[in-house]
Amino acid sequence: MSSPVSTPVVLNRTSGDRDANQPQETTQQEIGLDATTTVNRGEADESAVDSRLGAHASRIQRVGQTLPFSDERHLQAHQWLVDEAYVLDAQDYERWLELLTDDIHYLMPVRVTTARGAGYDCAPGMAHFDENKYSLNRRVARFQTEHAWTEDPPSRLRHYVTNVRTFATDDPDHLVVDSAVLLYRSRGDVREPAVISAGREDLLRRTADVGQWRLARRTILVDDAVLRTQNLAIFL
Repeated sequence: MSSPVSTPVVLNRTSGDRDANQPQETTQQEIGLDATTTVNRGEADESAVDSRLGAHASRIQRVGQTLPFSDERHLQAHQWLVDEAYVLDAQDYERWLELLTDDIHYLMPVRVTTARGAGYDCAPGMAHFDENKYSLNRRVARFQTEHAWTEDPPSRLRHYVTNVRTFATDDPDHLVVDSAVLLYRSRGDVREPAVISAGREDLLRRTADVGQWRLARRTILVDDAVLRTQNLAIFL
């Protein structure tokens, strides 16, 4: 069995080129997450995470009930997620960066196991990913160097996206989209494959220049407190 990833980074770190499982030596800021702040329940509380790299991100939230599956906006959002999954499967990360807005915030908090009445289920101030456009660009650039030994040879990836729900916002050029993602990852010939299950809340923005949807915010809540994969040299 591959060694689990158990060294998340600390929020409020400075951006830079590093491995996803490399610890970040930064003072942890005491913050809290409400127990209802979960992707599955569709409540991304912008005050729940104090992130330096996410301070610029859009705070637009969902309004009303889920859009009907026949709604054109839902169909467009669903197709966008499926198309993105194929880009990630192919590890065409340069193309993936083109699908992101310049003010993207990409966040994956660390899940923890707590008592039912604890009031939180994410580690305060800790994240596996806490990224903006610059830091995501640096990650992708590193993949293309000889130092990216964690992905040479590359993993074989398959992103399964399901349970898609779309919500309108107060701005017609923004949609909030919930989804479930299952990542199957196989690397080499002898190691057991890794599986990561997660829920995601995305904010999609329709760009004014070309009228295409772009990812402006993504919050990922994994379903494991300890990730049973060697590293996080992938994207969800």
